[in-house]
Amino acid sequence: MSFETIKYEIEGGIATITINRPEVLNALNLQVLRDIIGAVGEARLAEDVKVVILTGEGRSFVAGADIAQMKNFSATEALEFADLGHEVMRQFETLPKPVIAAVNGFALGGGTEIALGCDFIYASSKAKFGQPEVNLGIIPGFGGTQRLARSVGANVARELIFTGSVIDAAQAKRIGLVCEVFEPEALMEKVREKANLLQSVGPLAIAAAKRAMDKGMDMALDAACELEKQTFVALFGTEDQKEGMTAFVEKRKPSFKTK
Repeated sequence: MSFETIKYEIEGGIATITINRPEVLNALNLQVLRDIIGAVGEARLAEDVKVVILTGEGRSFVAGADIAQMKNFSATEALEFADLGHEVMRQFETLPKPVIAAVNGFALGGGTEIALGCDFIYASSKAKFGQPEVNLGIIPGFGGTQRLARSVGANVARELIFTGSVIDAAQAKRIGLVCEVFEPEALMEKVREKANLLQSVGPLAIAAAKRAMDKGMDMALDAACELEKQTFVALFGTEDQKEGMTAFVEKRKPSFKTK
């Protein structure tokens, strides 16, 4: 499958999606969103892909939406754009494989939202985050009002969204938005190290944990814990559970089969 606005590469079990519009700082338009959805679909079907990395070409991750395209949207066109953005998030969140955002530069507006849709965010020390949509007379449209609060807490999210403030990578780490910050030249190497670590553990277990955590966020605690219990028990019917525990007892590295 070929893509107009992204690069899609697979190496060593890792699929890397690189948004490739550096001339406009990788701003999101309709085609970018469609291409990301297509690439995640490819990664979903590829048995050799265990982890997905999302990043941007050049000095930006995603500097926001393509305002030149958006400014004349009708309400109907805005709905199509928002629907596509939410579908990107749904694809990330339902993918039974870890998704890592490697934020190499500006991640503003839709850039922060897309990073929030990933399972982990690692950032370059030059990265910038923010939801500045209020400065354009709108609000976040890809889930930012919801996922940011779930990530950093309601008070911090309100401050960032209501003021349209932009923060650096160090502050993003302090508030819990970012897992770790690396120097720009080391970012992708470090992210690949994280991706390789994720490949060494049980893939069915990761998929189950991801599903339980995502679904549990919208449940009462008792119901969420029941979901966890049922998911935990179900894994005892898998070959991977038998292999993982046998390998532990035998003091060897497990060989998981995703079965």
